[in-house]
Amino acid sequence: MSKPIQILVDADACPVKDEIYRVAWRHEVAVKVVSNSRLRVPEHPSIERIVVSDGFDAADDWIAEAANARSIVVTADILLADRALKAGAIVLGPNGKPFTLASIGPAIATRAIMADLRSGMGESMGGPPPFSKADRSQFLQALDAALVRLKRG
Repeated sequence: MSKPIQILVDADACPVKDEIYRVAWRHEVAVKVVSNSRLRVPEHPSIERIVVSDGFDAADDWIAEAANARSIVVTADILLADRALKAGAIVLGPNGKPFTLASIGPAIATRAIMADLRSGMGESMGGPPPFSKADRSQFLQALDAALVRLKRG
């Protein structure tokens, strides 16, 4: 028997947790909400709160070890996305954009370049654009489509 479908959430800074719960309930899929601190999650049998140590990358390590070909990982962390993809998982950013084996290399390179630029320019560089309603809508569509694909097998 194949492993059950699961959604693994890098939860500490995830802006779409409520959307994940709604889609997961509709599809009757388990959700594991992984964080370094205790977060409020709905009382529901399909939702499991996983609190890891506050060690560096502890949540990422837990998610990377749990990820498999029947997992959807939700994260904005490019290095975690790379690890989850290597484990065979589908990986979505909170804005609904998928990380793929083809896109992850350039994303890692861009991340490194931006880190170098930030270290040389201090705080004068802006961060990512604000999270929008369109991002939330795109995420909902992407998560639903990913679950449909996994269910079809």
